[in-house]
Amino acid sequence: MKALILRANADLKVEDIPLPVQPASHTCLLKVQGAGICGSDLHRAFENGAYHYPLIMGHEFSGVVEESFAGSRFKKGQRVVCYPLLPCGSCSACQTGDYAQCEDYDYFGSRRDGSFAEYLWVPEENLFPVPDHVDLLEAAMTEPCAVSLHGVRKLDLQGGETAAVLGGGPIGNMTAQWLRILGCGRIMIIDIDRQKLRIAGDMGFDVIHATETDPVACLMEKTGGKGADTVIEACGLPLTLHQALRTASRFGQVLLLGTLSRSVELTPDDMSAVLRNELRLYGTWNSKIVPRGKDDWSTVLRFLGRELQVAPLISHTPSLEKGPEIFRNLFERKEFFNKVIFRP
Repeated sequence: MKALILRANADLKVEDIPLPVQPASHTCLLKVQGAGICGSDLHRAFENGAYHYPLIMGHEFSGVVEESFAGSRFKKGQRVVCYPLLPCGSCSACQTGDYAQCEDYDYFGSRRDGSFAEYLWVPEENLFPVPDHVDLLEAAMTEPCAVSLHGVRKLDLQGGETAAVLGGGPIGNMTAQWLRILGCGRIMIIDIDRQKLRIAGDMGFDVIHATETDPVACLMEKTGGKGADTVIEACGLPLTLHQALRTASRFGQVLLLGTLSRSVELTPDDMSAVLRNELRLYGTWNSKIVPRGKDDWSTVLRFLGRELQVAPLISHTPSLEKGPEIFRNLFERKEFFNKVIFRP
């Protein structure tokens, strides 16, 4: 089978390798249909962020069951998506179903080989069936959609709130969509990229171009000086973290969704905003797959292709053979990219 392999830092190659061997019972072989590039993959590929080499990256994926086992809930030909975290199953976090806090987890595309390949064996308990109404390529975005939903579910939303999302990329846009689905009134998306803002505007969001205006001043003007009831930091930048704290209203709530790429220093003004406005700060990571039916993944799959639209966010759907070129262009920002999904 073909696979996109990270041989060393900044060294990506497409190679023909043997089909994987079934690693354990109660696993299913998937024929990968869509595999998305996450921002964390750029860190792994070009910033010495991999746990080991060689590595097949890819943790956002959909597929079709190629082989299953006797008694499996999934049959050959069934369309599925896969939760990429493999919990130990025995630590205290696993006992409460909080697998993202597992003390000894494994992870597809990070700690073990992932989905930038034609085939992959995965545990049955990590699989979710894809509903008929969901396009299988779009289903590859279930994981980032679930990450967005997991964060938004931490917030106290009563309906009608004014919300601001700093970051108009796929995660920021999907977060804004969840805010709308869950009843927020006015939702503003702030970014520096005109094309991402155009997409957000076409989807009905109020947009603020952060290089054409002071985004803090603009947002305060749009809210009559009150600030936003709910603010989402979805960039992972020190600047946008400062802006998030300074655009939240009195008794507002701030969700920290972006992963910081470098250190940040909180100023006295930052702390004054937190203390005097009595802000609530929420951290979030990954998503939950229990209890089944009400979990983040099942919820995403019910809304995907209906109230939750990801098709406008997909900018490229290359083959694996284009992988090294796509990754290099992404890292060097040689052209506009939004969401890239490989078609293995």
